[in-house]
Amino acid sequence: MTVGTLNRKTLVFLVVGVLAILVLRYGLYRPPAVVAPVDSIPAAEMRLENMRRQAATVPGREAVLKKAMADLEVREKGILKAATAEQARAQLMEVVHKAGAANGFDARGADTLPQPKPLGKDYGEVSVVESFSGGIEQLVNFLASLANEPEIVATSEIHITGGNDKKKNIQVRLNLSGVVPRKLVPEKKGTVGF
Repeated sequence: MTVGTLNRKTLVFLVVGVLAILVLRYGLYRPPAVVAPVDSIPAAEMRLENMRRQAATVPGREAVLKKAMADLEVREKGILKAATAEQARAQLMEVVHKAGAANGFDARGADTLPQPKPLGKDYGEVSVVESFSGGIEQLVNFLASLANEPEIVATSEIHITGGNDKKKNIQVRLNLSGVVPRKLVPEKKGTVGF
């Protein structure tokens, strides 16, 4: 046997082998076809009944949603509505000034304007620090009038210092807070950890 005849025999075996593979793959062997499941009438009727039951609950769910939205609107009535945290703080200062003027306090302006803070997932808190002087009964009436305001206003700190005058006036420093939507509170950027 010579090298030329060996190459011919190898070439013939290679061609016959490739042809046999092609015949087997495309001629004799067919992959199974995907057949859609046969849908029975009782199963289709069952699915239709389930869909009808679900569709029947939609009006009831819509009514519950409307009632919940109305309840939420009533509860959020006292939230300070503003476009920015500074505008909400200005509204809070206006409420404080109005209540102070009604009770004889001279609440001219805020001493400190703390940064807005988150108050849960959905709300935020804006604060102002006010200082003024007056009688103890004026302070009690002032706090009562703040509680009667439609806005949600609360005191988080009260510092009272006695005076030396004959009228027994006191020096008051209040940290007053109002509730705002969470979107008005800036997100704090944390430092990157290594």
